[in-house]
Amino acid sequence: MKTKSLIVLICMLIGVNTSAQSTSTPWDEAQTILSNIKAPTFPNKDFLITRYGAKPGSAAMKANTKAIAKVIDACSKQGGGRVVVPAGEWFTGPITLKSNVNLHISEGAVLKFSNNPMDYHPFVETRWEGMDCINYRPLIYAYQQDNIAITGKGTLDGQATDETWWYMKGKKEYGWKDGLNSQEHGGGRDRLMQMVLSDTPLAQRVMTEADCLRPQFVSPTKCNNVLIEGVSIIRAPFWVVHPLFCNNVTVRDVHINSHGPNNDGCDPESCKNVLIEGCSFDTGDDCIAIKSGRNNDGRNTPIPSENIIVRNCEMKDGHGGVVMGSEISAGVRNVFVENCKMDSPNLDRVIRIKSNTVRGGVIENIFVRNVEVGLCVEAVFRVEFKYEKKEGTGPFLPVVRNVEMRNVTSHKSKYGVYIEGLDESIQISDVKFVDCHFENVQIPTKISGAKNIVFENFNLNLSEVKVAK
Repeated sequence: MKTKSLIVLICMLIGVNTSAQSTSTPWDEAQTILSNIKAPTFPNKDFLITRYGAKPGSAAMKANTKAIAKVIDACSKQGGGRVVVPAGEWFTGPITLKSNVNLHISEGAVLKFSNNPMDYHPFVETRWEGMDCINYRPLIYAYQQDNIAITGKGTLDGQATDETWWYMKGKKEYGWKDGLNSQEHGGGRDRLMQMVLSDTPLAQRVMTEADCLRPQFVSPTKCNNVLIEGVSIIRAPFWVVHPLFCNNVTVRDVHINSHGPNNDGCDPESCKNVLIEGCSFDTGDDCIAIKSGRNNDGRNTPIPSENIIVRNCEMKDGHGGVVMGSEISAGVRNVFVENCKMDSPNLDRVIRIKSNTVRGGVIENIFVRNVEVGLCVEAVFRVEFKYEKKEGTGPFLPVVRNVEMRNVTSHKSKYGVYIEGLDESIQISDVKFVDCHFENVQIPTKISGAKNIVFENFNLNLSEVKVAK
């Protein structure tokens, strides 16, 4: 098969006095944001879990849960420090962090969490797929705390399997069978969505085991100054790292390998000033998905996710590399992605924005540069405004504006740029591709419902020339 080349060069000249133009770039703003993100520090004091009664082995799970809670409480009350999990295999139930506590998972330590849903009581305030509720306690949780961390070179193991948490998705490929409850079959997903639609007060949105709404792995909620660094995380029940309503979050050198349903790697939701750097993602869903609430819950608590920097990360399997949505009703702005590598036959998209007219949301000021892609299945850049068509239509028109991809290379994909806007209104505008090179693309571009899509030095090498229908 002969390779055909297509080089597109479109330059937009604006009639203004160039001497009056500013020389600043959006990446100058990224530096300002970065200067405002500071990881928490802790007193030089260690609190070993073994000194509070923790023991290795699965038989000690209940005792360890109490011991870890006790040592975290003591550490916080004494001004803070490190709660140290030493090398070895340790079993525990849910952990709740408190202010000024650094949960340190030592190299060689594996902290295994119970996969018995009954151990995740009492239920707590959280969000599930962007919807406020009282649900299972996340495996590691914090609520309205300051200066908290999870660090170390050890492993956090959620022990989720097709026989435990994952079947609750309701799909046979994850162990669901006829007669079992799931979030879709007699479970709580639809029930919770109706509560959101009717603006049911949070106190009345109490879920049950029968609802099968799986817990997040790590979910600090309404916290300031959060650090997650160095650890490996495997076998999560649901979303893996989910900061919710947090400010000043650093996720650094974290390695996530979890292939269950909805196993998003890192999902900052309605958070401000977030740095995700040096991480690796190999996931069953989106590698990184930036969110801000779903439908009425996002609009009634209009806190966007903003000022988010993703850099020096590696993405393998996943529905998307860096994604905005789909729970995005309060909007996303000021996202900077740079110096990342993405490559897998099971990576669907590189940059993806997804919403619909039920969810809405304004997504603006998104900047991507210096990203190298090996293989992705669908598209290097994808905007999808008809996501989950089964939800129907609504009056909340999503908006995408002011997006730039610069110096992005890709070696193989079906589409280069795939933008699917709305039929009734143009809500996607001012998207620019500069110095990008996409090889082995079947369909160069497929664009609808958009305007001011600009290509500058945009190089496409086509292995097959197909016309998008």
